[in-house]
Amino acid sequence: MKDKDLLLFGESDKPDVKIAWDLYEEGLRFNDDFGLDKIVKTNEDFFIGKQWEGVVSNGLPTPVYNFLKRVIGFIVSSITSDRITVLASQMAAAGIEDKEYADRMIAVVNAEFQSLCERNNIPKLAQNVARNAAVDGDGCLYSYWDADVHTGMWIEGTEIMGAIKKEIVENDRVFFGNPQDRDVQSQPYIIISSREFVRDAKKRAKANGSKDWQDIQPDEEIKSVDKKPYQMGDNKVTTLLLLYRDDETETIWAYESTQTGEIREPWDTGCKLYPISWLNWDIIKDSYHGEAMITGLIPNQIFVNKMWAMIQLSFMRSAFGKVIYDKTRIGRWDNAVGSAIPVTGNVDNVAKNIDPAPVQPQVFQLLELAVKMAEQNMGATDVAMGDTRPDNTSAIIALQRASNTPHEMTKHNLYDCIEDSFRIDLDLMTANYGVRPVLVPPTAMEADAYRFAGQPVPETVQVMFDFSQLAEHPFTLKLDVGASTYWSETAAIQTMDNLLMNGRILASEYLDRLPEDFMPKKGELLAAVRAREDAQGLSAPIVPGGAAPPLPPTDMGNGEMAEQVEPQMEIPTGSGNGAMQRAIARTGEVPPEIL
Repeated sequence: MKDKDLLLFGESDKPDVKIAWDLYEEGLRFNDDFGLDKIVKTNEDFFIGKQWEGVVSNGLPTPVYNFLKRVIGFIVSSITSDRITVLASQMAAAGIEDKEYADRMIAVVNAEFQSLCERNNIPKLAQNVARNAAVDGDGCLYSYWDADVHTGMWIEGTEIMGAIKKEIVENDRVFFGNPQDRDVQSQPYIIISSREFVRDAKKRAKANGSKDWQDIQPDEEIKSVDKKPYQMGDNKVTTLLLLYRDDETETIWAYESTQTGEIREPWDTGCKLYPISWLNWDIIKDSYHGEAMITGLIPNQIFVNKMWAMIQLSFMRSAFGKVIYDKTRIGRWDNAVGSAIPVTGNVDNVAKNIDPAPVQPQVFQLLELAVKMAEQNMGATDVAMGDTRPDNTSAIIALQRASNTPHEMTKHNLYDCIEDSFRIDLDLMTANYGVRPVLVPPTAMEADAYRFAGQPVPETVQVMFDFSQLAEHPFTLKLDVGASTYWSETAAIQTMDNLLMNGRILASEYLDRLPEDFMPKKGELLAAVRAREDAQGLSAPIVPGGAAPPLPPTDMGNGEMAEQVEPQMEIPTGSGNGAMQRAIARTGEVPPEIL
């Protein structure tokens, strides 16, 4: 029997309705002390342009010159513009002796990662996570297993169900068990709150066999410390998903409930990682919440708006000149266009215009400088945002790269968040996929079988793969992002081009190392090239120095073997550019039909 002091939930090692709600209210109290709700509300209002909310204007105009949205949109787009690809590779200590088996396993995982990127639109999710972090302080990406998704894959007449899904969760709906620690996987528990219709919560509770599903009540009938202004009569209820790590199984368990009723009793998810990826825009010590980029710039935005309001008021009151006149000589001033004004006596000094006091030009310079300095401090310089004339391309590129330097830390934090999300996906695959058909490149033995049967070797073959075996072999994830991936692939291909042209590798070795998305029907071409190489006996090692492999000796018939000498063909020269010269210039070798 466990010691009560070691139990996770006080006197119990499993939660119930009261325990889950009490932990939720603890999280609400921490966020209330932190001021999270006010921060999020203010920042969201300023970002979308509601920048005079709750401000007493006292007759001032209420203009909005929202430079925050433009700059934040630029910075978020700049750190999420790179394409994201995730590649799994075998750890050195994985202990898989069969290389083909290990390669196939890695190919399966990488193919599934690519499918998840397309299915869940990872680039868009990454942009939304970064946007929430910049405006609210934190971004959260939640991955979960949906068992009701149709996959379109069948085994013996039965459709395989279930897929991994991802969604964005706002930071005021996520509560860490230890709010002073921002590390997700070290948390004792994590709570995710949601608002849904009472009818849907009851249906799900009844389907899960909950005995008190009828006790689930709308929020407006509940007394709570939750001070959020829920709309009366919306017939919605707050549902809680409590995730915690069990000490015995060392896996993540889940429990779902409301304040008054249980939706689903605790169940083992089979995963070893919390399904939460967390991103702070800027770190605050002793808090899992971060500092939003927009928070420190709101006073700047208020100053700009108020200055423009006073300038507008000044122009509204003094844009049209005032007229003063001698009322002893003019009984009434008529300002109508073209009308005559009668005057008795001399018309000199009867009336004149008073010019309004001009607005000081320093005001406009101050406004421009305030916006410009705020943008520069955020890393959105004129060069980076394309507001300068590109007279010097090298200088423009250098300044754009320098302007992105302040956000490199946030950019790497975003990449770590996405990497954590894919590590969670690998965990979800292992726990839920089971045996599924997958498409993988054929092994050498399978390719030989196709050639022996006289059939072309396909690019991929369908095999049954048991994803649960991923738990037996440790993997490491390598995250390749953006321009670095593009340039590294380009550099690798250029290196292989040089090796091939210098005769240091075979054409089959070149094609085998070419990225999959660089050439259509790569598998068929690779099989055909290998067949020709085998027929020509080109599988021998390449002679260093770029020389072609020597031809096999020829039997002279008298017991002597004569070394064959490859015929040398002279390339015709001259002022013309014939067919051979054009072919050599294009391919770098003599066409075989000419040989």
